[in-house]
Amino acid sequence: MRILGVDPGLTRCGLGVIDTLPARKAKMVAVDVLRTPSADSVDLRLGAIAEAFDTWLDTYRPDVVAIERVFARNDVSTIMGTAQASGLTMGLAARRGLPVAMHTPSEVKAAITGSGRADKKQVTSMVTRILGLDAPPKPADAADALAIAICHSWRGALSAQSTPGKNKDLTERKAGGRQGSGLTKAQQQWAEAMRRAR
Repeated sequence: MRILGVDPGLTRCGLGVIDTLPARKAKMVAVDVLRTPSADSVDLRLGAIAEAFDTWLDTYRPDVVAIERVFARNDVSTIMGTAQASGLTMGLAARRGLPVAMHTPSEVKAAITGSGRADKKQVTSMVTRILGLDAPPKPADAADALAIAICHSWRGALSAQSTPGKNKDLTERKAGGRQGSGLTKAQQQWAEAMRRAR
């Protein structure tokens, strides 16, 4: 399975592609950070991210897109840019019928390091080790994008809502109720329990 991890941001948007291998191993395919100038208007910046993200989808043809879930921070301007980039990448993936999964920062840290409170240096170190890289991916947004992809390969590993290769057509996915797995694992379990109770 090929996973495209996204660490969303308006100024820096990290992208990392991995291929999953047997025995919980993974191989890095590509990594980069999309940058937009803060002096540009938001529409131009989002347009540049959209164009670059579309190119990545065309070039690497992922089976699923895993995105860091946006959470509230004190800095409203930062959270708005992050949310805009997150929504943009979700929408572009959905247009192609690609399943989208969301993972919280603490879920990613816990999957990669064993601790939901790990710092960026620990995450980067573990990503480097897990992928067998010669040097740590830089900047941190690049390592974070790879960490999100690895987290999804280990934890998300595609629920029934987002099976790769099936229902890639957006119209079919909508009709089947498959619009990406934006739920956490606990939310998925709760939804499944409610479905069974009916």
